Amino acid sequence: MAHATRSLPNQGPGRLIQELMPTRLATRRQFLKQTSTLALYAAALPALVPAAVLGRDGKASPGSRITVGCIGVGLQGQGDMGNFLRQKDAQVIAVCDVMKEHREQARDRVNQHYKNKDCATCRDFRELVARTDIDTVLIAAPDHWHVLTALAAVRAGKDVYLEKPMGLNLTEDWALRKAVHRHRRVFQFGTQQRSSRIFRLACALVRNGYIGQLRHINVWAPASAPGGSTRVVPVPPGLDYDLWLGPAPARPHTQDLVAGPGAKKTWWYIRDLAVGFIAGWGIHPLDVAVWGAGELLNGPVEVDGRGTFHAEGICDTATAWNVNMKFGSGVTLRFEGTPNHPNAEVPSCGIWEHEQEWKRRYRRIADHGTGFEGTEGWVHVDRHGINLQPESLIDQNEDSLKVQLTRSPDHTRNFLDCVRSRAQTVCPIDESVQSDTLCHLSEIALHFNRKLVWDPRKERFPGDEEANLRLLSRKMRGEWRV
Repeated sequence: MAHATRSLPNQGPGRLIQELMPTRLATRRQFLKQTSTLALYAAALPALVPAAVLGRDGKASPGSRITVGCIGVGLQGQGDMGNFLRQKDAQVIAVCDVMKEHREQARDRVNQHYKNKDCATCRDFRELVARTDIDTVLIAAPDHWHVLTALAAVRAGKDVYLEKPMGLNLTEDWALRKAVHRHRRVFQFGTQQRSSRIFRLACALVRNGYIGQLRHINVWAPASAPGGSTRVVPVPPGLDYDLWLGPAPARPHTQDLVAGPGAKKTWWYIRDLAVGFIAGWGIHPLDVAVWGAGELLNGPVEVDGRGTFHAEGICDTATAWNVNMKFGSGVTLRFEGTPNHPNAEVPSCGIWEHEQEWKRRYRRIADHGTGFEGTEGWVHVDRHGINLQPESLIDQNEDSLKVQLTRSPDHTRNFLDCVRSRAQTVCPIDESVQSDTLCHLSEIALHFNRKLVWDPRKERFPGDEEANLRLLSRKMRGEWRV
């Protein structure tokens, strides 16, 4: 299938390089000049892995199939599930969702793919993780369920592919990190940009000093949408709404709250159910910042920020923000939210403060991106391509770089390969928590009109108990506990 391309005029320093996914390319330069869309939405001890998938050394047997259970099979979950269906050495054997329509759609798709009727369905994730014939679990449930379902899977001896973001607070992140290490599970986070060659190249150039000493990082991503209907409507047929809420506070079922035909899925922007897009979208470009800066972001952090919130409607997470961080290494980071208000009648979300400056600087920008600024140049990367200054950076051979980053040709493939080898994935738990931490620090900063200081070793705001209170685990409803 041919891909339509459009060249951009060279209007200043830097050059836009875009990525074409699975084409055969004769040279590195040809690869970097092509264009395409990044396929991000296509889609315990080793002895705990079910015996059917193990060889003598405790690793997955080369000739065996890795069995997969899927928790949360709505639009995103079925996209991720499709990536597993395409892997010849994996087999989806069970799907779970609190909405009957979703789980039946997923079941039928799996059975059609394998040309059988073997795929099991369940409404409660606990039934799925209790199965001894499942090796790995894909989790794409709503955000407020991410950590609880992942913890259950890890404690049951399953390796986990977890959609982003992670917890609704850092206490949840830390609990999952501890469990992954304790049970020696393979963990893959859904920050799929690490499995793109253009993002890896951008980060590798920075890590190897090709833009000189890193001084500053610009990061931006879509903010939460405002508004959201407050009209109480009947629960859709086939939805177990009480289980959908699970640990979240009880609330009426309102129009568009849960994804469905024509629904706008407002739970994305409600603090009881998600951190908002400061984490839900922001995790992607912030994770690239963490990957590219490496140890430079490991020290103490000074953080301050301001955000815009709207009282109209059910959505209550930040609709715009400007957060500034300064790390112990001297590197600074600016993180901004870009407008995301699909309803014209909703008041403006505020401004994207540095939009025009960054557009001039990088020659073109999208509603998301990461820009690394060094003493001798810069690298700007997003899902549309990579922009470089000096332009000669295009000719660097990745194989010759001293600092080598994990190469992942495909996010699902990398996960399954690591399930077999027991190696770390391209998005291992510790780095995933570090990236998620920057999202939480940003969100916390919006609620204080003063500078905060974060100690990453102690994982606390020293001497600031008011800020530390926001790290604590949310009070969970009913039987649910971390």
